[in-house]
Formats: sequence, structure tokens, C-alpha cells
Amino acid sequence: MEGIKDTIFKFLRLDNLVDNLSGYLETRLELFKIEIREDVARAMAQALMVATILLLAILFLLFFSVGLAHFLNSYFDKPYAGYWIVACMYGVPCLIFIIFRKKISQAFEQHMATLMKRKGK
Repeated sequence: MEGIKDTIFKFLRLDNLVDNLSGYLETRLELFKIEIREDVARAMAQALMVATILLLAILFLLFFSVGLAHFLNSYFDKPYAGYWIVACMYGVPCLIFIIFRKKISQAFEQHMATLMKRKGK
């Protein structure tokens, strides 16, 4: 049975076609794997960059806040006034975000949806 199949494939020249098709599919699969690896590497590099920037920004904000609080303490001649003022500088925006979180969340969702539509084109 195997000999008949080989003879028919050779007669119709399907053996080259099958070899070419399987080679093409293997090449496409390898290309897909390489593209996936590149996308993952790019995403990891961007995530690492964002994490580094975020860490440095948090450290800057922390030390700036402590420095500002010490400066305000000396300005008001009270050992606690600067810390209260700096705490209020963070507390007020936090309350605003808590109060308007649904509207802010919807605005972010709409913005992200438009970005995704633009990237898809």
C-alpha cells in the first residue's frame, strides 16, 4: 500500500508540493516563535524601564517631601507643622481621587480604548 502511495505522489508530483508545503509551514512557525520572543523581550524591557523610573520617582518624592517638611518646620518654628502641611498636600488630591474615582476611571478607560483603536490600525 505504501508503494502505491509513493508512486501516485511521484506521478502527480505531489511529493515536492508536500515537501514544500511542510517546509513553508515549519518556516512560518519558526518566524512566529521569533516574533513572539521579540515582543516578549520588548515588553519586558519596557516594563523594566517603567519600574525603574517609578522607583526613582518615588524616592525623589519621598526625599523631597521630607526636605520640604523640614524646611516648613523651620519656617513656622514648630517641629510638626511642616509634616502636617506636606501630609495635607498629599491628602487633598487623594480625597479628590476617592470622591471622583468613577469619573476618573471612565475617562481613563475611554482614553485607553481610543489608544487601542489607534494602535490596531
